[in-house]
Amino acid sequence: MTSKSGSILLMKPSNIDCKDLQSYLKTRPPELLEKIYHYPTICLAVYRELPEISRQFVIRILFVEQPVPQAVVASWGSQIFAKEQAIATSCLTELNVWRVAAIPGGLPAWELSSTFSKNLKIALLGGGRPWSMSTFMDGPKPKEVSFLDTYAMSRWRCVLHYMVGAGSNSKIRENEGISPDAVRILLHANLMRRDERDGTPSITRQGFQFLLLNSQAQVWHFMLQYLDTCEERGLNLPECLSMLFQLSFSTLGKDYSSEGMSSGMLTFLQHLREFGLVYQRKRKEGRFYPTRLSLNITNKNAIVPSVGNDDDKVEENGYIVVETNFRVYAYTDSNLQVALLGLFTELLYRFPNLIVGVLTRDSVRQALKGGITAEQIVSYLQQYAHPNMINTESAVKTRSSLPPTVVDQIKLWENERNRFVYTEGVVYNQFLSQADFITLRDYALSINVLVWQSERNRTMVVTKNGHDDVKKFWKRYSKNGG
Repeated sequence: MTSKSGSILLMKPSNIDCKDLQSYLKTRPPELLEKIYHYPTICLAVYRELPEISRQFVIRILFVEQPVPQAVVASWGSQIFAKEQAIATSCLTELNVWRVAAIPGGLPAWELSSTFSKNLKIALLGGGRPWSMSTFMDGPKPKEVSFLDTYAMSRWRCVLHYMVGAGSNSKIRENEGISPDAVRILLHANLMRRDERDGTPSITRQGFQFLLLNSQAQVWHFMLQYLDTCEERGLNLPECLSMLFQLSFSTLGKDYSSEGMSSGMLTFLQHLREFGLVYQRKRKEGRFYPTRLSLNITNKNAIVPSVGNDDDKVEENGYIVVETNFRVYAYTDSNLQVALLGLFTELLYRFPNLIVGVLTRDSVRQALKGGITAEQIVSYLQQYAHPNMINTESAVKTRSSLPPTVVDQIKLWENERNRFVYTEGVVYNQFLSQADFITLRDYALSINVLVWQSERNRTMVVTKNGHDDVKKFWKRYSKNGG
């Protein structure tokens, strides 16, 4: 009997993991959380994002200088909401906001983190050291909010344009260059990947999902990836987080001083400037303006006005018409939207405010090769469907704004690529007798490592993880003479 290992493995691509502030901090070690809580702005942001019951617990024991029995905390709410209280308690524990403490008599109690408690009081009541960007400059020529909005979106769209235009021959990206540092963040976040042959970057499945998010969610996810790599740049993670939250609490249209900032924070400020979160006329200028992209960046419940122009508002309401003949009409003049459609459609004509394309087998398969799924294509077309498509009789009956034939065909084109599933494994063959084959096959089947078998050819395949167990069994079996 011989065995040989196969090396073909088809990994199912994962979806983009969009973490909120709580989810991000829960993945940090307790030692780092303790350092982070030395900054009042971070404590205020964490408190603001807590569940409502958690906020009630914190504010009720914030000024209590001793541990509070857990039974007392539990009595503050009705037993009807015991599940919600358990979730709130677990959230505070995982964020290291409070910890279990013992009181006389051995009763378990809750005690707020002294660092978190001290700095949250400073954030709520005032005091402590001034924030690094707490001074208004009130320069002679303050920038208007409309100018800041235009600037923010122009800078942020450079990143999005690069994602959809990289690796192609499109002229869209000619004037949409971004720094190598931003490219590294996109690669680190798996929003883009480099081609193994020529090294050119291309968008991934997660990158396409990223483009479907709203601007606020995009910026927050991008900044989380930046924070994951900030220590590699020699930057202090708590300082960067503190400044990011200070920007989220700032006033739109006001300029702030950069005097007194450390060299690391000045470097961080330049990175924020490139991404469109702040405006600074020159690198060495002593003042800067936070833009709308940085306001309430961590607050998922905040209502932040749109940063775009009138054309963006039209696109948000829907601008794509899909016909049963697979023709796609997009009422837009946005280069970004055109590039997005070009990822999975064959563009035919371009007129002022109108793009005409067609969904073909080749164009869809090209998108599938890049990691984009049929579900994502359908979701994108539905998300931006023109209002006239949503209100049609067929859309009301099928609960879908797209023609069923188009949706089915896109999924069929995807199924053409999914007819085979590859699994890494080890092949066993050339058994000397049928009895040997059946014995080893039954053992592999009993421990759930058998992938495939052919009794006629005396050939079987086991998983790579199960190979060692099957090999050991065969040696014992052979040693005992069968």
